[in-house]
Amino acid sequence: MKATMAIRQAVRPWVLKADFRILVGVSGGADSMALAIATLLETKSAGIEAVAIIIDHQLQEGSTQVASRTREKLLELGFDEVDLVQVDVVLSDGMESSARRARFQAFEAAIAKYQPDYFFLAHTKNDQAESVLLGLARGSGTRSLSGIAQVNGKFIRPLLELDRELTESACRENGIAPWEDPHNSDLQYARVRVRRQVLPLLESTLGPGIISALARSSTILREDADALDLLAGQIYSTVEPSNLDISVLEGLPKALRIRVLRLAIYGLGAPEGSLSADHLAPVEALITNWHGQGEISLPGGVKAERISGRLSLSHQSS
Repeated sequence: MKATMAIRQAVRPWVLKADFRILVGVSGGADSMALAIATLLETKSAGIEAVAIIIDHQLQEGSTQVASRTREKLLELGFDEVDLVQVDVVLSDGMESSARRARFQAFEAAIAKYQPDYFFLAHTKNDQAESVLLGLARGSGTRSLSGIAQVNGKFIRPLLELDRELTESACRENGIAPWEDPHNSDLQYARVRVRRQVLPLLESTLGPGIISALARSSTILREDADALDLLAGQIYSTVEPSNLDISVLEGLPKALRIRVLRLAIYGLGAPEGSLSADHLAPVEALITNWHGQGEISLPGGVKAERISGRLSLSHQSS
């Protein structure tokens, strides 16, 4: 039971910090089933309640049967409570993003219902490496390249330093045949192409260890991004957000200046996550390459213009 023990050791520190209850998201795949087993064993030892949360996205034929079988298996393993939640996925910005949004809305509802200490999610080192490569392909910044956070509020990912091979071994050790999501073999999805084609090619041409190297890079980049965000927040707290002094902004390194601009624009009402590099480039040009440009329109009805040596930001309701 070597693999199971390794996963239990990853879960244990978080269980020991808990006082009452831990939720664990389970899809029926190898990663989440291995996490569920380890969580159940550790919480029983610690006298903490564990509740499994299964989300049925209703996107595939037979998804309800898969979710029901997963629930039955978890009850057989020893879970006292398994909550199966069906969600309606509104396709607005791609299948993966839309499903993720619906899933996390259900997760947040489960947190409100059960009031847990933590909510465990089963992302592994492989997921982290895939996220870094996808960020590189998009030309994203430091925050995107930093990948998946281990801790995000009550959401905890205990397996981020462990690989998928270990979770598959843990399932075999416990006699579990995990569900294979057909979407994980569908090459129309960028993440699947990275998993099935890009990473194996990198491993074969550059040598083994690419997944671990990408995961380490994500950790370093996250630390850098956290430091820059902290500094930008400190600067932002000293300025007037809607009337920024150009002389202050132009004296900042670009990495900090862009972050201060993001904070100010989001603070004026731009939807969180809506600002791209293309949105921010003309705003920054008002500071660093001024030659009489006019007003700039930004997401959420925010406007930016340079007036008398200051960057004026305003919000116009539709």
